[in-house]
Amino acid sequence: MTGPADARHLIVQRLGRLAAGPALLLALLAGALSALGFEPVGSAAGPVAGSALLLLLLAGQPRGRAFLLGLGFGFTHFLLGLRWIAEAFTFQAAMPVWMGWVAVSGLSLFLALYPALAAWAARRLTDRIVPLALVFAGLFALAEILRGLLFSGFAWNPLGVGWLQLPGVAQLAAVVGANGLSALAVLAGGSLAALLGARGERGRMALVLVFPLLLALGLAVPRLQKPLPAAEGPDLLLVQTGTGIDDKYAEGGLAASLLAAAAQTRAALAEGPPPAAVVWPEATVEFPMEEMPEVRAEVTRGFPEGTLLLAGGVGLERDAKGEVIAGTNSLYALDHQGRILARYDKSHLVPGGEYLPLRAIAEPLGLARLVPGSLDFRPGPGALTWQLPGLPAVSPNICYEIIFPGAVVDRTARPAFLLTVSNDAWFGRSGPPQHHAQARLRAIEEGMPVVRVTPTGVTGLIDARGGMLTTLPKGEAASARVKLPSARAPTPFARIGLPAPAVFALLLVGAGLWIGRRKT
Repeated sequence: MTGPADARHLIVQRLGRLAAGPALLLALLAGALSALGFEPVGSAAGPVAGSALLLLLLAGQPRGRAFLLGLGFGFTHFLLGLRWIAEAFTFQAAMPVWMGWVAVSGLSLFLALYPALAAWAARRLTDRIVPLALVFAGLFALAEILRGLLFSGFAWNPLGVGWLQLPGVAQLAAVVGANGLSALAVLAGGSLAALLGARGERGRMALVLVFPLLLALGLAVPRLQKPLPAAEGPDLLLVQTGTGIDDKYAEGGLAASLLAAAAQTRAALAEGPPPAAVVWPEATVEFPMEEMPEVRAEVTRGFPEGTLLLAGGVGLERDAKGEVIAGTNSLYALDHQGRILARYDKSHLVPGGEYLPLRAIAEPLGLARLVPGSLDFRPGPGALTWQLPGLPAVSPNICYEIIFPGAVVDRTARPAFLLTVSNDAWFGRSGPPQHHAQARLRAIEEGMPVVRVTPTGVTGLIDARGGMLTTLPKGEAASARVKLPSARAPTPFARIGLPAPAVFALLLVGAGLWIGRRKT
């Protein structure tokens, strides 16, 4: 007779008997389940279920298939999470729209190499579920860290972002960062896998308890935490212009959208006392700010004295002969008379969006930038802290710079809040909420509020624990007056940065290897 323990063991045995094709299909399913952790679903259960299925496959299947299984998992994991990139191709006319799915598929296959290598390495080190779960969790987090650093980096959608559904677990990002949350998601999957198929393994019961403990933590911590102090900072006016891509790049659209933003702002300013600053989205002003003082004067016309305008714009770089050689995606701080007080140039540019890699090769193949224009942008020097009149110290970030953990502030001059402006109108239906979720992770990691402004959403104010205090309706022209909340004391992650999740990941790998080498 087969008992419950034998039944659990049989799960791994039966998965092990599958041919490569069916096993790969299950790995693809595991990746699809894990993608449910991304917005607009945002489920904590998806990554746990997907990781559990992958771990059961890795434990049962031959060692030589581990790379293929990890690749299949990663492919659907990224393909479903990045489908908004294909939608971005519908807003340009330089390339056929179907090429968007070619781009997403190619990018997903490349990014899948990271979990594939983690799976391959983990399976070579051990084949039992308990040590495998620990080793793979650590290696997966290390692979995510590398994904955000290598080849210009693409840190979009860490697996652990789904924990935002359980705020108590998400708060651990203040210690181990977003990548540490990803390790916990895999470890929770290992908890389920151990329950189903780790008969007689040392450490099984301890691993089985991980997922319920995380659930308890996620539910209990928000109830036990003391409320954050009441907001006592200056007032800010966040302006969501409602301008879509088609409207902006229609004939005369750049000027029309700018005038509409200025008129919307003046109307909002008339409805209350002067705020310390007005915040506009990325690239609201697509005219060279320094070279067109009449534009600066127009956009700040009617501003009260002491009210700043923080506006996304563009700058031009010229050679000694005055010829334009590059552009910059910039954020400007203007006073009420249109004078430039500060400028931040985006340092982490989007390949294929703000510059075309290998242009000499790409252009003859019919490839082009998604953003109209043939002039590539140049990167700025990196994170900095603005000290502006009437405002606490602020760290500006533009667009997807906010997705990079450990890279959003100058650690030698800690700011009081993060400001991120973006144009998410390119990002389809799923991209904007995914982008916003990652901004919430930065708030938790750094222990400071995030002010986020886009033309079509998600625009709002995020507190220092990642909670959403204010959110404007998507796709509409709207504005909100918000009072800036206080930052928390520097978190462990704010002090240490990426080494914090890296050390956590290495500890998991070490624990897995130690357990794996002990006799059961």
